[in-house]
Amino acid sequence: MTTGLAQADLIAVLAAVTGDAPRVMTVAAGEALPSGPFTSSHRSLQAGLRDWIESQTGHPVGFLEQLYTFADRDRGEDADLRRISISYLGLVREQAAPGTGRPEWHGWYEYLPWEDHRSGLPEGWQRMIAALNLWAASDPGRVQRISHAFGLDGQAWNEDLVLSRYELLYEAGLVGEAIDQIGTGLAGAGRAMQGDHRRILATGIARLRAKIKYRPVAFELMPESFTFLQLQRLVEALIGLRLHKSNFRRQIDQQELIEETGETTTESRGRPAMLFRYRPAVLEARALAGTRLPVSRG
Repeated sequence: MTTGLAQADLIAVLAAVTGDAPRVMTVAAGEALPSGPFTSSHRSLQAGLRDWIESQTGHPVGFLEQLYTFADRDRGEDADLRRISISYLGLVREQAAPGTGRPEWHGWYEYLPWEDHRSGLPEGWQRMIAALNLWAASDPGRVQRISHAFGLDGQAWNEDLVLSRYELLYEAGLVGEAIDQIGTGLAGAGRAMQGDHRRILATGIARLRAKIKYRPVAFELMPESFTFLQLQRLVEALIGLRLHKSNFRRQIDQQELIEETGETTTESRGRPAMLFRYRPAVLEARALAGTRLPVSRG
């Protein structure tokens, strides 16, 4: 919808987990998220977004929830046009996308590599922190923000602060979007995207990381039956951290989130592994707050 010098764009973060990799549906050969303008022909914001997702990706999508609306005057390619970015998060299971927008699945951490701490500090971490500190220089406010967002100077790493970390890198001019729109940022600062799209991806990751701790949303990304290890690996992939196996299992058992199916499958080294499924009561309550999926660290 264009009014004067403003345009509302609808943008979707469609997230999936395949194997141990959290993935996002993209268009334009990985440079953008599914999106399009909100027009008078759309009966609602969500209906308009579903139309764009269908035409650009052809991928089925069920539940969508609104993320955030960005309307910064200085974050678009055209300084005279105020772009209002209305974003949504959808959880899906990865499958082929036959749409017309050059749809492709890409890993989250291709765009935000500093968020994956499953194998320790990401490649390029020290260089990135050094560049941020140089930018902060003697500004105490900047130094404090960097320490809080990146878990420095004795502060704990908070996996939920995805957007805060991206915004700091943007302000410091270390990501491609801050330089020349799909430019080349600091080595190790991830792949740039069009407009606000990587910013919106960061928002979607932050929402899902926070949400998975208090609502049973993981089932949206899991097959109907799964092993305990598959569930743990999925949660680890989403939050970018390794979890303590016995603590994770104990907390899942205490909360009675899942139940045995009575069947087994073969995992590594040929050992049979019990298959589980979410309890019917958990699935019925998925729209209600209060069920916490544990993320105790190892």
